[in-house]
Amino acid sequence: MNVVVCGGGIVGLSAAYYLADRGADVTVCEAGSLGSGNTDRSAGGIRAQFSTPVNVDLSLASLAVWNRFEEDFGVDIAHRKPGYLFLAREAETAETLREAAVMQRERGVPTEVLDPDDARDHCPELHADRYRVATFSATDGFADPHLALQGFSAGAQAAGAEIRTHTPITGIDVRGGEPGGPADVRVQTPDDTLRADFVVNAAGAWARRVGTLAGVDLPVAPRRRQIAVVDPETPVPETVPLTIDLDSGSYFRPEREGQAIVGGQFGAHDPDVNPDDYDTGMDLDWAVTATERAGETAGYFGPESGIVRGWAGLYAVTPDHHPIIEVSRPGVVTAAGFSGHGFQHAPATRKLVAELCLDGEASLVDVSALDCGRFERGDPVDERHVA
Repeated sequence: MNVVVCGGGIVGLSAAYYLADRGADVTVCEAGSLGSGNTDRSAGGIRAQFSTPVNVDLSLASLAVWNRFEEDFGVDIAHRKPGYLFLAREAETAETLREAAVMQRERGVPTEVLDPDDARDHCPELHADRYRVATFSATDGFADPHLALQGFSAGAQAAGAEIRTHTPITGIDVRGGEPGGPADVRVQTPDDTLRADFVVNAAGAWARRVGTLAGVDLPVAPRRRQIAVVDPETPVPETVPLTIDLDSGSYFRPEREGQAIVGGQFGAHDPDVNPDDYDTGMDLDWAVTATERAGETAGYFGPESGIVRGWAGLYAVTPDHHPIIEVSRPGVVTAAGFSGHGFQHAPATRKLVAELCLDGEASLVDVSALDCGRFERGDPVDERHVA
């Protein structure tokens, strides 16, 4: 089986590794350098506290890989587990958190529902009086996306995959094939034409463009997303979880030496941008507002907090904040539109992609609800815990 993977980010390289490890002849084509699209700009979150069963299942399947990453790949990805702390101000949000916690526990996630005062055990400076309820899972955390990318890249090459950087895909010609199966696929690059049984669209923010080349219309929009590194007024201990106010969209997590990474949804999703030409820097006014919002959540961020640095990347967003994972047409597999969750769900996605290409169906997780047709059917799978 010959497979061309379009995209050299964490999803593409993890899929390339598993495909090659299962015996496929794999070529990865990345238009820039590895990880230059969005992986290296990720906040690195790894969590299972999602509001839908399919996202929880993707998380649990991925967590099994993240927990063994250094042992299996020989790379320390700085995987830390101080947990995630979700907070609700509004009654409707609080009820959503409680319902999600029940579903998460049913699927094996050790989620706790906490009174806000008890949440101070995890985040001592929390302004608990602002909130109605909190949830916490000790298995959540974060890791270094760049180091994880290096591990998958090295693993893919060791398994026999060819990785081409600075190699954009300029055309995809699909001929023949049965629904759900391989086809005669010809992938054009500036240098040559690659023959394949499948092309895998793991192009992230460029997924819609690649889909169009393959005759597939994908509702995946690139949205600019900013992150700031802050020197808080009071240092944030490394034991503090990634803390999210679901109603304001504000979040923060500890960084090195008492610093914190701060982000948020407010003003974060700019209108659709050109992924080839957008501002990768941080807007200072946005960073000031983000830090002030974090200060509404916890007392670490007072008026003496300083902005150290920041950056912007792209989320590849679908209307329901869930990915599209499917055989979109014979010979074309789509794994895109993760809406900010591509890094953490890459280990599960790698196996699902391999199953779709090599086995004809996915079995690791039931992803039948993640087909692109759900939008035409009016049957989206809305994720409420977007961060």
